[in-house]
Amino acid sequence: MYRRLIEHLKSWKESQNRKPMILRGARQVGKTWLMKEFGRTCYKKCAYISMDENEVMEEVFRDAFDISRIITALEIAVGFQIEPGNTLIIFDEVQEIPRALKALKYFCENAPEYHVIAAGSLLGVALHEGTSFPVGKVEFCDLYPMDFWEFLKACGEDGLADLLTARDYGLISDFKNKYMDYLKYYYYVGGMPEVVSVFSEERDMKQVRVIQKRLLAAYENDFSKHAPKEVVTRIRMLWNSVPTQLAKENKKFIYGLIRDGARAREYEVAITWLIDCGLVYKINRVSKPGFPLRAYQDFKAFKLFVLDIGLLGAMSGLNAKIILEKSRLFEEFKGALTEQYVMQQLVVNPENDLFYWSSENGTAEIDFLLQNEEGIIPVEVKAQENLQAKSLKLFCEKYHPNLAVRTSMSDYREQDWMVNIPLYLVGRDFL
Repeated sequence: MYRRLIEHLKSWKESQNRKPMILRGARQVGKTWLMKEFGRTCYKKCAYISMDENEVMEEVFRDAFDISRIITALEIAVGFQIEPGNTLIIFDEVQEIPRALKALKYFCENAPEYHVIAAGSLLGVALHEGTSFPVGKVEFCDLYPMDFWEFLKACGEDGLADLLTARDYGLISDFKNKYMDYLKYYYYVGGMPEVVSVFSEERDMKQVRVIQKRLLAAYENDFSKHAPKEVVTRIRMLWNSVPTQLAKENKKFIYGLIRDGARAREYEVAITWLIDCGLVYKINRVSKPGFPLRAYQDFKAFKLFVLDIGLLGAMSGLNAKIILEKSRLFEEFKGALTEQYVMQQLVVNPENDLFYWSSENGTAEIDFLLQNEEGIIPVEVKAQENLQAKSLKLFCEKYHPNLAVRTSMSDYREQDWMVNIPLYLVGRDFL
């Protein structure tokens, strides 16, 4: 299995201004595997320490932050000498021992020669609960479920993945049916590493769904175990309402769909908790596509997406038989799966700041707006080979962006006012 983020970690390793790294991401997206794989392939030794229920480490970090003393304790724990520059030190589930998180500041200030990386599934929640944090003394990177390109690689389709990277549109078009076959698999399987691994080895959709349901059960268990008791029920209700929200023609989040009479103030903490866990992504509406987009956010209007398209299908009860019906799969839930898919491919690029736009009267909507070095890019999502792009045309006539994108099942082509990108090309290598 290959994760693109390892290239970023390699650059971090060679940086002259390297600070301790914090790897963020939801539970089960592959943080532990990635850190260990990075240590195995890029260092002579890897000192892996899990802070989960680790009483020894609680004692180690309870006293003053003497780095030489901490290193000695770590060496005893792992059973070998830690060599600066040649050993990767991994603190996993670091939120379980807040003082270990705080210690990263002292590694940065007093012992920058040590290479330290930390991760925690509920790190965002811990920070909001008041955990002392080494502001300015660490670097961050985010790990998401596997994107479609990584999915192709995991399935042994390196050639198809490399064509996407090379942007060889002619050959990509020649293999369109094969891309569509794998895209429909990705819609059902998603990008959670354990699920992808089982699919790539066994092609057993029943086993895929068993693992997806197990992951969903683990997330719901986290609600009860880690969230404030007074909001657990609201978190669960909100989480379970997301598929219904996305199945609407207008995917703007409506609190009344959680339960009759629900109000925003009752669910603000629940939304924040799910965002901090990495389980949902919140895409805000902008009133106009001005620069920067964040200055024009409408905080009362937003969409919520879940972390993974495969899990969305599992939450929605999507039947595996639909994979045999390509057209129906891509249109399922009024295109909700396709919009979830595009969001998931775009969010992995740290340069993308995602929003959406709709006209004041609600007659036109652009599914996503990106802000990057090219300026502001409208992206309209079509589930099939639908060549109409009325909202996109209206937007372009009104705001004149330098680049406008429609993504659909049609082949790549450039027009005077728009570029059409096949759905299987959307992602880090293009947008």
